[in-house]
Amino acid sequence: MTQNETIRQAEVPMRRNDFHNIIINIDSYKNCHYALYPKGTEYVSSYIESRGGAFPVAMFVGLQAFVREYLMHPITLEDIDEAEAIATEQGMHFNRDNWLGILRDHGGYLPVEIEAVPEGTVLPVRNVLIQLTNTDPRYPWVTTYIETALLRAIWYPTTVGTVAWLAKQQIADVIAATSDKPELVRRILHDYGARGVSSNESAALGGMASLVNFSQSDTITGISAAKKYYNAGYTSSSGPSTEHSVLSSWGREHQADAIRNMLETYAPTGCAIVLTDTYDHESCVKNIIGGELKSMVENFPGMVGIRPDSGDPVQVTSDTIGWLMDIFGYTVNSKGFKVLPDFVRVIQGDGMTRDSFPQVLMEMERRGYAIDNAAFGMGGGLLQHVNRDTMAFGMKCNAVRVNGEWRDVSKAPTGDGVKHSKAGRLALVLRDGEYVTVPKDSVPAEENLLQPVFRDGKLLRMQDFTELIALSEKEVPESYYSAAVASIIAARTTNTIPVAVSA
Repeated sequence: MTQNETIRQAEVPMRRNDFHNIIINIDSYKNCHYALYPKGTEYVSSYIESRGGAFPVAMFVGLQAFVREYLMHPITLEDIDEAEAIATEQGMHFNRDNWLGILRDHGGYLPVEIEAVPEGTVLPVRNVLIQLTNTDPRYPWVTTYIETALLRAIWYPTTVGTVAWLAKQQIADVIAATSDKPELVRRILHDYGARGVSSNESAALGGMASLVNFSQSDTITGISAAKKYYNAGYTSSSGPSTEHSVLSSWGREHQADAIRNMLETYAPTGCAIVLTDTYDHESCVKNIIGGELKSMVENFPGMVGIRPDSGDPVQVTSDTIGWLMDIFGYTVNSKGFKVLPDFVRVIQGDGMTRDSFPQVLMEMERRGYAIDNAAFGMGGGLLQHVNRDTMAFGMKCNAVRVNGEWRDVSKAPTGDGVKHSKAGRLALVLRDGEYVTVPKDSVPAEENLLQPVFRDGKLLRMQDFTELIALSEKEVPESYYSAAVASIIAARTTNTIPVAVSA
């Protein structure tokens, strides 16, 4: 190839693959399944559930984002060409006629109906969350074709949302025991997960799921997703915070100058969160925050956050609270727990996971410190330390209609009872205050909590973000969260945590 030919080739614009082609948003083998259903198959029904795993409940979220981002945009001839080229390259059969038919007969929109429980609902695992079927008997294979994309769109935000919801129940329990401020419940845990996840879309979906539970976040794509997909208004707040590159750029001998500069710069905002462990955390707290800059902190027009970013999070959080109380004093609230002056708090973001977080809360309570004294940030522990197996999510075929007759189908492997699936078309109902999955034809349609939300390219039910929050905060049976707070209660009831302290 000559130099001129190379230049001309580089000038040819390439199609920008933004990964929104639903035909290739699959596992490759999906391309061969259309020919494997029984002859005469007209409809295929499938459902999604959490089959168990780490938690007793699921906070359902994520479907509307997926529908609006992927299913409300029709496939194009260019999408079909792209998918065919990739399948052919792999040696996989590709049925071009199927996709041309969807393009011709449905304008490129997938002929699928999706029913779902309202997002934001918290319900026990092993219940149906979503059920879908094709709407055109010529394309029964399309239901399970989109399994890869749809299941991923549900398991990830729902798992993150559930982790956050359970953390919120732990916070609520400790607030009830140690604080006079129940309004803090949505402000104690902050999402710092953007850098710790595998992709920007993960940050968006996970960050969005966290915001259903908490009004604190630095994950901007999560805020954007809540606004884009659920019409969110105000979602969260944040504040000026340093990082080690900023502080270390001043040099060790000028650490106090760096912190003074921050306090002066952001006094008008009423918030300054200062890293104190760039060198020696204890020395910085005692000798700079509590020494050279003490009066500046005391007179700051708002709140100065002291943020350790290393060490054992369980001990360093309470140690730092104690040092600050020695320096700035404290009051004792109506429940007998010590509270720092309003102008200073500890911000603990390092090492926070669903395992370590309750340990930090227990140690604070053991030392007689109200939860008011600290706020927490969770990063990878919130948005990344999960996978599909965390809640054993699965999407399985539960019924097919062949030659006009519905057949109940399921899987029942002898080697793993968890993977046994539900047979027959399903409904979700409330019976005596408990969610129960039942056969669809056993209950009146108006009792079925699974409601159509999407059909043939159209969104049938639009949920606002405020509705998700309201549903997530509905009163639930204690059994939903008892395991999450059990260790906290046990520590309290065995008198390893003081119920009151003297001033």
